[in-house]
Amino acid sequence: MARKNQNGEMPNAHLHELFLDELKDILGAERQLLKGLKKMATAAKSDTLKSAFEMHHSETEEHINRLATVFESMGMAARGKKCKAMEGLLSEADEIIESFEGDPALDAALIAAAQKVEHYEIASYGCLVTYAELMGHNEAKETLGATLNEEKETDMKLTEIALTEANVSA
Repeated sequence: MARKNQNGEMPNAHLHELFLDELKDILGAERQLLKGLKKMATAAKSDTLKSAFEMHHSETEEHINRLATVFESMGMAARGKKCKAMEGLLSEADEIIESFEGDPALDAALIAAAQKVEHYEIASYGCLVTYAELMGHNEAKETLGATLNEEKETDMKLTEIALTEANVSA
């Protein structure tokens, strides 16, 4: 729960609607990403990259569960909205799969598409953590911060695969 200031109000309450809107957006994005990760895992040629996509699929399911707990802590049902940014990023990933099918650069292209997704998620979760902190939603801050850290780790893992395998064999 949020801490209250001396007036009995939530600090930075003006951020509340923005916070909720961003929560709905990232929940929608995570749900959309589940389908995209399956497509990318199927298209990947490297077993290492396939495994990374499959692992992130499992993590994304956990991210959705965490978001549900944040909504619950706000006294709300976990309802997402269609994330136009994720829709665009996944559409671009679909184009990459189609354009680079059979090309030695396919895995490198998939990593580039996946890292664009990760950077969007990192930005979104970073903002949410900041808003939660400013409003005194400490439980939400911790929960969202754990997901933010996992998104950063996934980005680093993709960079490692790119540098050691995908970009080298392209």
